[in-house]
Amino acid sequence: MKKQKIKIFPSIEKLAINSAEFLKSKIEKIPDGNFFTMALSGGSTPKQIFKYISENYSGKINWNKIKLFWVDERCVPPDHIDSNYKMIYDSFLVKVPIPEKNIFRIHGEANPNEEAKRYAEIIKDNVQRENNVPSFDLVLLGLGEDGHTASIFPNQLGLFHSTDLCIVSKHPQTNQNRITLTGKIINNAKLIVFLVTGDNKARIASEIIEGQNSTKIFPAKLVIPSNGELIWMLDKTAAQLLNLDNDKIIREE
Repeated sequence: MKKQKIKIFPSIEKLAINSAEFLKSKIEKIPDGNFFTMALSGGSTPKQIFKYISENYSGKINWNKIKLFWVDERCVPPDHIDSNYKMIYDSFLVKVPIPEKNIFRIHGEANPNEEAKRYAEIIKDNVQRENNVPSFDLVLLGLGEDGHTASIFPNQLGLFHSTDLCIVSKHPQTNQNRITLTGKIINNAKLIVFLVTGDNKARIASEIIEGQNSTKIFPAKLVIPSNGELIWMLDKTAAQLLNLDNDKIIREE
């Protein structure tokens, strides 16, 4: 891994502003004719970030240069309330002019095993490779209170290490099928960003970042970019249990 950064923001609003400017700067560096490939996650924190970007940066970013993918999806139709696609569409895509041909959703309504294979091929066809594995420019991840990320849960660590790019998982409580990227492609990204906010994430964020609970292995702890960069972006409530003397921590204003 090249490096890890931990950025702490005084509020989710400040985190959203930083995220928007960060994305804008990345897109501006993409040469004409090339694309910035990014995979998005669902969840309440990304929803707030996407909403801010769509409302304030719709005309400030060259959306034609983005190819958009999903980290994971629940196996439901795209208009279902549980759909990650629906959340991202309603909070983000409805307001930004990304060409439809550049949007690659996971078909949650399809046969899960067949869709996992289809989506892997879509990624292979549209994302440049590093070490013969597709390498996203940016993967945005959330963090569950149980330490899960993407749709890989603590009782499914073997799925993270799958040799496939996409696999089918099950939610441990609801048994709902989900389709998710695996660690093979997540860790091959050029940049991985965890978005974490709220009091309820403070304990697990501390355990993952600082390894306070060394007897447990969480899926999020397995996110270790092979050649890329890892950035944690937290609001002050999610970061309240971190050791602020850590030299990797950057306090944003």
